[in-house]
Amino acid sequence: MLGMTRYLISFDEGTMVFPMADLPAVSEASHAVVRQAKSAGVWVFGGGMLEASGGAVVETDGTVRDPATRPGKDTFIGGFSVIEVERRADALAWAARIAEACRCAQEVREIMDDPES
Repeated sequence: MLGMTRYLISFDEGTMVFPMADLPAVSEASHAVVRQAKSAGVWVFGGGMLEASGGAVVETDGTVRDPATRPGKDTFIGGFSVIEVERRADALAWAARIAEACRCAQEVREIMDDPES
């Protein structure tokens, strides 16, 4: 058996675009994928993010800024899932399910293993 690897599956704020009348269907489809991932034993954690304007960036000197004012940063995470699977192909398959449910593309990134975290 291969070792398990964690992956971050995420989408940018504003990319989940559909008519508001579709919100109940999109919500149910998204929750169904989460239930499937939990049932499969791959779900770690996830959720939607509040607007970036409600967040904060804390700089190395302790200065707190609005994320929208940070130089070079023009997109923010709209939602994310963390899963733990054996192979990258499995992560991509789960991302495809999430993309279909959420009606937007998903970015998949391997989370670096750190024994102390």
